[in-house]
Amino acid sequence: MSELPGLQVYKFGGASVKDAAAILNLCRIVRDYGPQGPLVIVVSAMGKTTNALEEIYNLAYHGRDYLPQFAALKSFHQQTHDALCQHLAAYAKSYKYKNSPIQLFDDFEHTLTQVPSYGDYDEWYDQIVSFGETVSAHMVGNALASDRNSTLVYWCPASHMIQTDATWREGRVDWSTTEHEVHKMAATWIGDSKNIIVTEGFLGGTADGRTTTLGREGSDYTAAILAYCLRAESVTIWKDVAGLLNADPKIFPNPVRYPEISYRETIEMAYYGASVIHPKTLKPLADRGIPLRVKSFLDPAAEGTLIHDCQHAALAPAFIRKTDQCLLSFESKDFAFISEENLEVIFGALAQAKLKINVMQNSAISFSVCTDFSERRVNLLLDLLREQFTLHYNTGLTLFTIKNYDATSIAQLTTGKRLLLEQRTRSTFQFVCQ
Repeated sequence: MSELPGLQVYKFGGASVKDAAAILNLCRIVRDYGPQGPLVIVVSAMGKTTNALEEIYNLAYHGRDYLPQFAALKSFHQQTHDALCQHLAAYAKSYKYKNSPIQLFDDFEHTLTQVPSYGDYDEWYDQIVSFGETVSAHMVGNALASDRNSTLVYWCPASHMIQTDATWREGRVDWSTTEHEVHKMAATWIGDSKNIIVTEGFLGGTADGRTTTLGREGSDYTAAILAYCLRAESVTIWKDVAGLLNADPKIFPNPVRYPEISYRETIEMAYYGASVIHPKTLKPLADRGIPLRVKSFLDPAAEGTLIHDCQHAALAPAFIRKTDQCLLSFESKDFAFISEENLEVIFGALAQAKLKINVMQNSAISFSVCTDFSERRVNLLLDLLREQFTLHYNTGLTLFTIKNYDATSIAQLTTGKRLLLEQRTRSTFQFVCQ
């Protein structure tokens, strides 16, 4: 594939497409601040749509009535569509398209009737929950097409471009096939023009045409995959915050914005749970030296944060909180030491239950891990290990991480809390508390 000078990738999350006003603001950002060259736009599901779809899916999977929730979700999207039509006269015509946003609900309603109570839960999760991104991409694409009469706007399904294996809810990317498919898309729909491509975040597809997802909040990763394959000039993630901050402003007062930060520092912050960037996003960008900008869709002219290969002075401590945590402890039943053989069994069971370790710690006869809590996955883990180990666990916990900690930052977070586990390295302090 020939180079596409000036190509950029924009990613808009759920808050930036949460309603008609937000989508119109997206159109304004693209119109007033977008690049001169071609643009690929990755969108998430609108607002809290993914949460609503998870609820609908769980009801359908367990054979319960989901129609009221389905009707509410369809009504929400219909209201957004109607409001956009009032502002963009040409947008009303898109309702006649074969794949109009609201007409997609007809096919989706039929899909819900096919959900089996005995099927693979995670596989069907991907087929159902992925709908949110698809309808959002159509909504945004149609609005952009009406707002940008001189620019061609195309919807390209992410499941056709990003090829993965069948690891449901955490699809592993087949990079060579994905790069081939992305190049085909670019040759067909971008060429040497200034066209806009709109696609879904969070989604991939298997070789036999089934939809996969890339992990919760995985739309950032989608943007990075496409940027890597296209050798994009840059990626911009549009958020409701001023840039990459040292703490979530909804939780911690007076956060500090990092004007610039290195790939390595950001990868570590994302790994520990910083919500601004998905953990897998940075590696493909760092591999090809593609800078990542985090900017505010509320103030698009503001500087934001530049993430790239750079050196900088010591950073302000970063505070990261993860709620709904579970602390699991495994003890050998014969009071033998926790050996490498024991750990091999425990790690194998954790992988089979798809429980990711956030913190781990061992003593002479026990091994403890902190994971995101999922009752279904924890019960599976217990079934796998209860014959060999005595297991204890606590739920409803919180994991705090301080990156680049100092004595003041540790005291600030730990004072008054009951710590169940704590761990300290050269640059990171973590603790689990009730």
